[in-house]
Amino acid sequence: MEIYKLEKELHLQGYKNILGTDEAGRGPMAGPLVAAAVILPEDFFLEELNDSKKLSPKKREMLFEVIVTKAVEVQTEIISVDDVDRLNVFGATKKAMLSCINKMKTKVDYVLTDAVKLKLNIPCVDIIKGDAKVAAIAAASIVAKVTRDRLMEEYDLIYPKYGFKKHKGYVTKQHLEMLKKYGPCPLHRESFEPVKKEMYKQIKLSI
Repeated sequence: MEIYKLEKELHLQGYKNILGTDEAGRGPMAGPLVAAAVILPEDFFLEELNDSKKLSPKKREMLFEVIVTKAVEVQTEIISVDDVDRLNVFGATKKAMLSCINKMKTKVDYVLTDAVKLKLNIPCVDIIKGDAKVAAIAAASIVAKVTRDRLMEEYDLIYPKYGFKKHKGYVTKQHLEMLKKYGPCPLHRESFEPVKKEMYKQIKLSI
């Protein structure tokens, strides 16, 4: 399969532990950002492996269990809402990916990212739409997405009015309606325009 082609070429060149990294949660207006890094075994093959966005929630959960069980190593990093606001989503993404890589106990020989340039002392290539083209990045996208979705489902129990379980913090009609009705909660990203707008309204009302 095409998705395994690049890693096979790198293995033939002598690179052993090839790490793929990706994130989930750049676009939402609420909730943390999560990155994952995955090193797959050289003989790893999972026919349905793909970009997490192209998979159903049920399929993602199933593949997640296979990946975390069979991978050489998996690491995740959660970036708080405050840090996303402070660093911006791109800065937060880089911080999360680098943290995942630095936490690896396995010696990393090569890094592949989903279109994010990282400064490392080992070979690192950023690939546009890498989550659909490279197995390790696809695996990382699934781990990051499932990890973040589970977090948002937990947050839904704390802030049930906003419907986080359904939309996972992304901008939807329902989410915007709840934001207007109840105002932002601590999970909302203050740097995102719809949240900023509602916060400004609240300030005006309090004055």
